[in-house]
Amino acid sequence: MAAQKINEGLEHLAKAEKYLKTGFLKWKPDYDSAASEYGKAAVAFKNAKQFEQAKDACLKEAVAHENNRALFHAAKAYEQAGMMLKEMQKLPEAVQLIEKASMMYLENGTPDTAAMALERAGKLIENVDPEKAVQLYQQTANVFENEERLRQAVELLGKASRLLVRGRRFDEAAISIQKEKNIYKEIENYPTCYKKTIAQVLVHLHRNDYVAAERCVRESYSIPGFNGSEDCAALEQLLEGYDQQDQDQVAEVCNSPLFKYMDNDYAKLGLSLVVPGGGVKKKAAAPPQAKPEGTAAPAAEEEEDEYAGGLC
Repeated sequence: MAAQKINEGLEHLAKAEKYLKTGFLKWKPDYDSAASEYGKAAVAFKNAKQFEQAKDACLKEAVAHENNRALFHAAKAYEQAGMMLKEMQKLPEAVQLIEKASMMYLENGTPDTAAMALERAGKLIENVDPEKAVQLYQQTANVFENEERLRQAVELLGKASRLLVRGRRFDEAAISIQKEKNIYKEIENYPTCYKKTIAQVLVHLHRNDYVAAERCVRESYSIPGFNGSEDCAALEQLLEGYDQQDQDQVAEVCNSPLFKYMDNDYAKLGLSLVVPGGGVKKKAAAPPQAKPEGTAAPAAEEEEDEYAGGLC
């Protein structure tokens, strides 16, 4: 079966080469027919699991479409070549081709398809190169935002923010979450704004920036319904505990359902939050124990007794 498909692919390649040849009576290559044959060859090689040959056929198809000024079809072929590289576990190279395809989609005036391609590329590379995935998700969000598709844009910004938090790139994460919050405010999804404020505060406290965390809460009072919400009360309690270096109070807030059931990356920030000064939980003072007769008093008590009668 595989051998048959390989032969089929080779036949299509040969036909494509013929369409590209020129002669005395044929002055211009037939790019359209050649592209069609390259596409058929790619499918045959893919079915035979000959991904390298399939990728090469896709690239030739893309060039033929470009020469024919069919940008959308060229982009599709580049994207398919990227998917063949994915099958070969060559993910950075795959992403490079998919990015090229997305730029061509934009040039062709099909931004939705460009955004979907960029998002796919982000998913491909997320576990291998999170930094690149962040860049791709942010690009996708920009495309959606330019098309005024704010819900899709904010979803991609959320993916970027979580990856930044996971990579402990807190300065960038704070900026990204603020962008999310602004869009949620614009589309009047106020309850999600509250959650984003919690995420912001956790990120700022991990940056050891109490002032920025407090400012986030203060600015959120202008969001309808925030003042008086459980989110607001919990954040005020968290900031109070952090400011007073009360690890018990901070831990109590961060272990509450409101924090524990956030997105996993933010829940982990809460659970790992330590107040300044080492974050040792305060222990209740032990009740004084009766000392048996004849036991020497501690040195501190001795010093106290020495001056009990005054300095004179």
